[in-house]
Amino acid sequence: MKPKVFVSREIPSVGIDLLKKKCDVTVSKKNRVLTKKELISGVRGKDALLCLLTDKIDLAVMKASKKLKVVANYAVGFDNIDVKAATKLKIPVTNTPGVLTDAVADHACALILSISRRIVESDKFVRAEKYKSWEPLLMLGSDFKGKTLGILGLGRIGSAVAERMAKGFGMKILYYDIKRNPKFEKSVKAKYTNVKQLLKNSDYVSLHVPLLPATKHLIGLKELKIMKKTAYLINTSRGPIVDEKELVTALKKKQIAGAALDVFEKEPKTMPGLTKLDNVILTPHTASATITARNAMSTIAAKNVLAVLSSKKAPNIVNPEVYQK
Repeated sequence: MKPKVFVSREIPSVGIDLLKKKCDVTVSKKNRVLTKKELISGVRGKDALLCLLTDKIDLAVMKASKKLKVVANYAVGFDNIDVKAATKLKIPVTNTPGVLTDAVADHACALILSISRRIVESDKFVRAEKYKSWEPLLMLGSDFKGKTLGILGLGRIGSAVAERMAKGFGMKILYYDIKRNPKFEKSVKAKYTNVKQLLKNSDYVSLHVPLLPATKHLIGLKELKIMKKTAYLINTSRGPIVDEKELVTALKKKQIAGAALDVFEKEPKTMPGLTKLDNVILTPHTASATITARNAMSTIAAKNVLAVLSSKKAPNIVNPEVYQK
């Protein structure tokens, strides 16, 4: 009998096709985030769960099937999964790292360019038929060459953003991470500093840290006040890294020049007032939304499932301690 897999939402078919070669696959047809009750129902009797970052996978969901052998997240992050509970149940949790780097880095750079050159604002201006003639002061934006980009979190994506903006646009790079990276510093002539100095001296601040208890609301009103009034905040990491309510306040008061966000504190909802502001660009968590990246995510998630169901160690294991005796 083939092992049974539940996929919580439709994903690119390349991964589903891989699973169907060896498994009995059930894909949720509901084009929305599943409720806890629906997740439990879907997981019941299954050997594997392939879920999304928007699915909250807790102990009750995992215990819905006594046969459950793996939880494969279709994402790099895994803060949606109770990893401790999974580990106690000896269930491997996997993710899809590496394949999103270029897509997310490109999106972060696009947000930097768009917010500083007022691309979205200009588009709205033209569509509203407000453009009457060329004007010397119309939609003045900020430059890039010689300006300072602060990178908070120097993982794969943070490094890629810095490299693109330093080598492509001549920007100076400041960065902070829990680990210093001399090789990176040499590659883009970057300078290592602390969070306060990075915020104080950067013209653009791009966030690339994981969501942990220590990083929740890493950026609040206190930090926004440290930033230059001419600076921009870019977030393609996790919504709760920024205190969104305090960001709205700072943007209204022009304490910073603007912000560009791909993630939100309480997705899919945004903080009241955020969508009314002209000095902000908002995208619907689509930084990894390229055909190449999403197909790769689908393939990796499927391979993680197949590896565990074949009694092999998953190639992208989040909790390797499940294999400890």
